[in-house]
This record gives sequence, structure tokens and C-alpha cells, in this order.
Amino acid sequence: MIPQTRTFRTYQLLLITLLLRPFGNLSLAWGVKQSSQLLSIHPLLYLKAMLNPFVAIGISMLILALLTRLALLSLADLSFVLPLTALGYILSALLGKIFLNEHVSPNQWLGTALIFFGVMLVGSTPAKQQQ
Repeated sequence: MIPQTRTFRTYQLLLITLLLRPFGNLSLAWGVKQSSQLLSIHPLLYLKAMLNPFVAIGISMLILALLTRLALLSLADLSFVLPLTALGYILSALLGKIFLNEHVSPNQWLGTALIFFGVMLVGSTPAKQQQ
């Protein structure tokens, strides 16, 4: 594969992964919060929860995220991929705040900012890709 094409493909898969994981988790959380029962009480409640469309969509998105991450790891180094996919935690915090009305404390925002700056450090180094 041509290096420019490989780099473009790497960032394309990274973007897909970064969108699928937080939105999959949001969908999963939204669907589970609609359940009036605690899931840890009985295993059958998990199966019932999976019938919720939001939970099913969330599970599907997380499976797709895993598959795109596998493809991403075949193109780039783990030391590059893992920190950059941590951007998903930032997006997850924002989605939880906006759509689920979750309280995000100042310490949590500080931790999120630290993740962001760490991602910026890693992202500023070239992706050493496998040949």
C-alpha cells in the first residue's frame, strides 16, 4: 500500500473508531437507564435489556468499533493508536453531560483536559506504521 494511502486509511479508521465507541456507549447507557430494574440482580434481566433498541444499537456500534480498531492496529503501532483513541473518553464525557444530564465535576473535566493534552503530545509525533 502507498504510504500516503496507508496514512489516510489509518486516520480514516481512527475517526470511525472515535465516533463509534462514544456513541455506542451513549446508546448503551441511554437504553440501560430506561430499564427500571438493576441488571446485576438476575442474568435474565441482561437479556431483556438487550431487547431495548438503544442497547442493541449500542452493542452493534461497539462491535463495529472493535472491528475497526483491529483494522487500525494492523496499520499503525499500538503506542500510537491507543493514546489517540483515548479522545473517545473526552467525547464520552461531553455526550454524558449533554444527552444524559450527568454531572461532570471540575476534577473530571481536569482529568479530561489531561487526556486531551496527552493525546495532543502523542498525535504530534509521527505514526510509525508497520510495513
